[in-house]
Amino acid sequence: MQFIEVKDLTVEFTRIAEDGTEVKGKRAIDGISFSVEKGSFVSVIGMNGSGKSTLAKCLNGLLLPSSGDVIVDGMNTKDESKLWDIRSRVGMVFQNPDNQIVSSIVEDDVAFGPENLGVPPAEIRKRVDSALKQVGMYEHRLKGAHMLSGGQKQRIAIAGAVAMRPECIVFDEPTAMLDPRGRASVMDIIRELNSEGITTILITHFMSEAAQADRIIVMNAGHVLSDSTPRELFADMDMINRAGLELPPVVELREKLGLPDSIMTVDDMIAELRKLCR
Repeated sequence: MQFIEVKDLTVEFTRIAEDGTEVKGKRAIDGISFSVEKGSFVSVIGMNGSGKSTLAKCLNGLLLPSSGDVIVDGMNTKDESKLWDIRSRVGMVFQNPDNQIVSSIVEDDVAFGPENLGVPPAEIRKRVDSALKQVGMYEHRLKGAHMLSGGQKQRIAIAGAVAMRPECIVFDEPTAMLDPRGRASVMDIIRELNSEGITTILITHFMSEAAQADRIIVMNAGHVLSDSTPRELFADMDMINRAGLELPPVVELREKLGLPDSIMTVDDMIAELRKLCR
């Protein structure tokens, strides 16, 4: 079942000239089409300026198409009467956790989204506790958000999205500002949420993160260059070079050691090496 359908999507930003006329700028996204199945895990990668973050904001109506359509669960983001329903179905987590925290106390911040949806107080309490436990932050629920590390703040941002009970979460470079340990922790949570049935769209520039998805969409200059599985993409060095990307370190090591092409992540590599050492 298709949950999101992107049809000939174009996003063109404009500016106002000194004489007050509107001047068209470059197209951040230029006529792209793809769909996302319900429950799937899709990663979108590309160099800076490729249109990844613009696309992320289009998927729940934060940005509207200049032309083309974005259909979410049968609803067009151009239909203003449906935007509230669309945004309740598609949650967003951005790269800077400080820009997403709206309350000084952790549990109040997680409650903010459900409160805006008009969820009854008793249900909000259940959702907040459940979401904080899900991301491993329940014991920090009464702390001030300013006391948390960057990784912990990002977990809180994810908990805020989860508490709204969306069917899909779009992660826009959620680990870009985190250290390796924080990145690994957030990726564990993302995989766990997807395993529970939440449709997951991960915008990232880390190829090792993209490798964990079911499918990778490669963007360049507002266009889709490739839409394939990780295994298919990493076997296509011409495409990797055209997009200005690099193979994940694990895949490079796999190739040098002549190990099976099923190895995509560090966990895969560790499991294979343990088999070889028996």
